[in-house]
Amino acid sequence: MYCLQWLLPVLLMPKPMNPALFFNHAMFMLVYLIGFYLEKKPCTICSLIFMIAFFLICYNCFSNCIICFSKQCSPSDSSSCEYNNKNMELSCIKKEVDALDIQIAKLQHCKRQLLERKESLLQSIRQEKITELESQDWQGKGSVLWLRPDSLNLLLKSPSPWSEELVLITGFVVFYLEFPWSKEIKEALRGKFKLEKFRDLQLAAINASLSRHDVILIMPTGGGKSLVYQLPAVVSQGVTLVVSPLVSLMEDQIMALHKLQIHADMLNASCSREKVSQILNALIDKHGDLKLLYVTPEKMAKSKRFMSKLQKCYELGLLARVAIDEVHCCSQWGHDFRPDYKFLGILRSMFPKTPILGLTATATSNVTEDVKEFLNIPQAMVFKSSFNRPNLYYEVQEKSSSLKDSLDILSSLLTQDFAGQSGIIYTLTIRESEELTTELQKRGLQVGCYHANLEAKTRSDIHQKWLQNEIQAVVATVAFGMGIDKPDVRFVIHHCMSKSMENFYQESGRAGRDEERARCIVLFRFADIFRISTMVFTERTGLTNLYSMVSYCLDSY
Repeated sequence: MYCLQWLLPVLLMPKPMNPALFFNHAMFMLVYLIGFYLEKKPCTICSLIFMIAFFLICYNCFSNCIICFSKQCSPSDSSSCEYNNKNMELSCIKKEVDALDIQIAKLQHCKRQLLERKESLLQSIRQEKITELESQDWQGKGSVLWLRPDSLNLLLKSPSPWSEELVLITGFVVFYLEFPWSKEIKEALRGKFKLEKFRDLQLAAINASLSRHDVILIMPTGGGKSLVYQLPAVVSQGVTLVVSPLVSLMEDQIMALHKLQIHADMLNASCSREKVSQILNALIDKHGDLKLLYVTPEKMAKSKRFMSKLQKCYELGLLARVAIDEVHCCSQWGHDFRPDYKFLGILRSMFPKTPILGLTATATSNVTEDVKEFLNIPQAMVFKSSFNRPNLYYEVQEKSSSLKDSLDILSSLLTQDFAGQSGIIYTLTIRESEELTTELQKRGLQVGCYHANLEAKTRSDIHQKWLQNEIQAVVATVAFGMGIDKPDVRFVIHHCMSKSMENFYQESGRAGRDEERARCIVLFRFADIFRISTMVFTERTGLTNLYSMVSYCLDSY
């Protein structure tokens, strides 16, 4: 009876049950039965019952274990088992990813090899085609125009007839063209402008502009950008409007055009009422001979009367094109952003059929894209000339912290290295330009001071004296900048480094426009870095531009 009393709970145990509870209960039963057997020494029947109970307990224990493990785990332990399964799956995924990475690396290696081979073949094909073209006689056949492939579709939209020959070179498209105006522009080049041949990209940009495409021309200082809108103006019907930031630049160009017997004029704040009326009437005169009209962006923004006449000029079909000089001033990414240029954003909406020509000597890819977006000319053809000018020799010299030592260096350069030669000395501030001018004049040197705070007449007088070689050098701030057209500048000295490489390139590029040897010298000291950084800190890309300039100075030091 005692045996059956403990045996029944074991036999009636639920299957499956909690393994820990079952094992505890089973062990207790076994210990109890063994003790009962030893104490009572039961009969054969009791021994048989004991053995049956023992085997039943073992069977139940084994069954519970099998059921538990076959179901992975009991409800109370499901989270633990699930965690183990996820770890196993994660391990498998990691192995598969590693295997894929190995395959990807092999494929990328194969791709690099194929691309290198492709580029090698393209270079070989391109060189063979160029050699073939150069060996041909193009004399008298037409124009050779080099364009990138992305400009092909734009140029093919031109209404001009094409000649029978078109040669494709991978990476570039070379057009052998005979435009209706080809003969006329060659005659104008020699007859009006007294030049024998076009410079790099001049002809390509002129043909694109005369085909009534929007164009952005990026050409180094002294590369001949002005010819790209002056020559089309001569051979076109109507007026070419030239937007220029500086009155002095406009005056110089108009003076040069008048010497070539080309009718050009300008509108600025100093014009009399009679002069303004005369020019505005010439804009809408179908039989007039006005070819180029120069205006400042301020004039366009503030004169409703002028814009009204310009609209009338457009409606009469007399507005041939709009040329925007120093077009990088439109971009806030540019080194010389000017708020007055904001007004030019309306040109496309006001004159949708008039081609726009933007010109600059310094424009990064960011600036170029910004200008295209601002002027709403997304499909403009971009021509970028080589900026390598082998006749310019760049150097960086140590600048002393002593003003006297700096003056000694400048005096030595002007009296020995550049004796009898013309040049520019750039300073960082107005005060420095005045101090250096005074001290150099005390040493008997013929120099003049130029900065934005001087009267317009004073600035013009200094400019003219320098152009006529009455003074050797102009000591100036960046106000003496755009539009300087003096071919025999033999030196440009920066008494303090520029705020950016773009500024430095444009300022130093005013030397050697006659393609003769010229020197560009930077006087560098570390203290100037901190001075300039406080001036450009709030500009959008001021510090980044400054660090590029510092890097150049340190590399060349």
